[in-house]
Amino acid sequence: MEIKSLQKELRNNPYPGRGIVIGETSDGRYAVTAYFIMGRSVNSRNRIFVTDGEGIRTQAYDPSKLSDPSLIIYAPVRVFGNQTIVTNGDQTDTVYDGLAVGKSFEEALEAREFEPDAPNYTPRISGVMEIEKGAFSYKMSILKSADGDPSCCCRYTFSYDKSLAGEGRFIHTYQQDGNPLPSFEGEPKRIAVGDEDIDSFAKGIWESLNEENKVSLFVRYIEIETGKCESRIINKNG
Repeated sequence: MEIKSLQKELRNNPYPGRGIVIGETSDGRYAVTAYFIMGRSVNSRNRIFVTDGEGIRTQAYDPSKLSDPSLIIYAPVRVFGNQTIVTNGDQTDTVYDGLAVGKSFEEALEAREFEPDAPNYTPRISGVMEIEKGAFSYKMSILKSADGDPSCCCRYTFSYDKSLAGEGRFIHTYQQDGNPLPSFEGEPKRIAVGDEDIDSFAKGIWESLNEENKVSLFVRYIEIETGKCESRIINKNG
């Protein structure tokens, strides 16, 4: 699979929706994750990311404009021990609770499916990163309808048992803009990750997202040898 430029992928797609990036810097020092949200409606755009313990949550920027919190207010990032969970919905809590009782990432997600937002049936995308004794591995998942047919949930898990320095994977909810929005297809895209610092990495993503549709971005660097982490949040509002 061709290694793609993450910035180019974002610049060439005005509406990938919500996206998760997981990878490793080219110097092998950091495990990297990024999560961004975009929006077309007033309700979707009326959001910010805020810190919540070791993770983050979404919050209405202007509470008076919040019309339906059901699919837009959630915790995208939570930490369970040496595992960092990143998702595009409240399935973050499902994975966290599953891990807490000994379930695997895949087993926990068996209880969930795509979002009930007909006619889009937005896929639920999820990732989990594990750092253990200086080793970094991760998994990604997508739960989506069968080409728009909600009678079937298609479940795909992609497991990377050893992260490769200078590479990552990128998965997003929609192939592109549309009505209804076409779901992501195929395995997560293989993307290049350099040795830039966290601020440069975050800036590169943020500036590549469509100006009209981008809402918020979260980036975290985790030092693979020590587990120490550093995070950034960028919100269009505020």
